[in-house]
Amino acid sequence: MKKYYTIEIAGLKRDLQLFKISDNLSIAAFIIFGDVEITKASAAKLLELAPEYDILITADGKSLPLIYEMAAQHGDSNYIVARKTPKLYMENIVSSTTKSITTANTQTLCIGQAEMDAMKGKRVLIVDDVISTGETLTSLEKLICAAEGTIVGKMAILAEGSAKDRDDITYLAPLPLFDKDGIAIK
Repeated sequence: MKKYYTIEIAGLKRDLQLFKISDNLSIAAFIIFGDVEITKASAAKLLELAPEYDILITADGKSLPLIYEMAAQHGDSNYIVARKTPKLYMENIVSSTTKSITTANTQTLCIGQAEMDAMKGKRVLIVDDVISTGETLTSLEKLICAAEGTIVGKMAILAEGSAKDRDDITYLAPLPLFDKDGIAIK
């Protein structure tokens, strides 16, 4: 079985390790944690493509370095993270459930009143590291809607599998899914 997939993102090459997620399906794991070079380059490239926005939002997880770097490069003073579990400091919590391809169980994303207030009447840009099934996007969209924000765009570094065919997302590179032998599925 092939063990790695080489991809170019924002002018940088990376070898992504393949992991089996079922008997017939493998994915290439894009882990942004610890890769400052790819984080900065991807943030800069996404900002070049981004529509005008007032605030960024992402789901708690691997996209945290990306949203921080995008906010820093853009000069934003705030961004929103939809948390996986309610926190003691969160008031009037609104939540939405999702099932991600890389997460074993259903997960909940939630925001509190402070996040709702930050999005109300604002242009909100959704940011993620990888969009695959779109389930996380759907949960974030529900939270933004509950906060009465306006979604102006959905962006990711990579669009995995059939997500590359979506016309409602902007991404830097496509990422195929792979069969049990590590061969890209067309």
